[in-house]
Amino acid sequence: MSGTQNKTGRARGEEWWQTGIIEMRPGVIRLRGYEIQDLIGRVSFPAMIWLMLRGELPGEEQAALLGIALGAAVDHGPQAPSIAIARMAITCGVGINSAMASAVNVLGDVHGGAGEQALSFYGDIAAELDAGMPLADAVSARLNRFLAGENGYVPGLGHRFHPVDPRAPRLIELTRDFAARGIVSGRFADIAEAIEAEVARRKGKKIPLNIDGATAVIYGELGFPPPLTRGLFVLSRSVGILAHAWEQSQESDRNKGPLPREWLWAYSGTPVRSLPEGDGGK
Repeated sequence: MSGTQNKTGRARGEEWWQTGIIEMRPGVIRLRGYEIQDLIGRVSFPAMIWLMLRGELPGEEQAALLGIALGAAVDHGPQAPSIAIARMAITCGVGINSAMASAVNVLGDVHGGAGEQALSFYGDIAAELDAGMPLADAVSARLNRFLAGENGYVPGLGHRFHPVDPRAPRLIELTRDFAARGIVSGRFADIAEAIEAEVARRKGKKIPLNIDGATAVIYGELGFPPPLTRGLFVLSRSVGILAHAWEQSQESDRNKGPLPREWLWAYSGTPVRSLPEGDGGK
């Protein structure tokens, strides 16, 4: 038996729920070893996110860059599935927490997960750079593998509404500024821009970086692993979800569906027919 299995009673219970994140008992709350009262008023919310996820406090500039990425993706309007769901859910009479949970639950691979996919893509290229491959060759090789065996769009590029996503160039500009001051390396910005350029060369037209690709650059520069990129997007978009759920809750009219009530969907099923008489169709 292991040491954990040999423990009984209270010791077994404490071992079962062990965590390196928080220490709490009556009158005491410590997060990653820091007294909560020392953190309050001295540590920003982005810095608190960093501390909770990574165990150490970031520098002020690192926290500022994280906050920039989080702030850039808070909302994209009611046509976004998560926002639409939040508005419909709140009008059905559920609490604001339920409306937010309903919305967050659709932030999956197609809506909300592209940042994780983009950072994984960048990370594959970064690994080749570490092995000594030139950037252009590493990008070309990764694109070759993607186009040969993977479906969909190159992650982090293009937007169905915006010819140029207005958020992405500003995020890259700021990343370059932080890199110039030595806060980050600028490596992931180089990778993203090299991908953008190579895709443009192959397709004969530029498909610009989007919000997912640009925030993935920042999260990569700050050292976050790809799966946390999706979680950070959830934190960011939750701000817009909350705002829309609250706004809808203050409206006198209900929003109980994806279309105004005077519009109906297009029916594409079997034409109208009669039920056979007598034996119920047997």
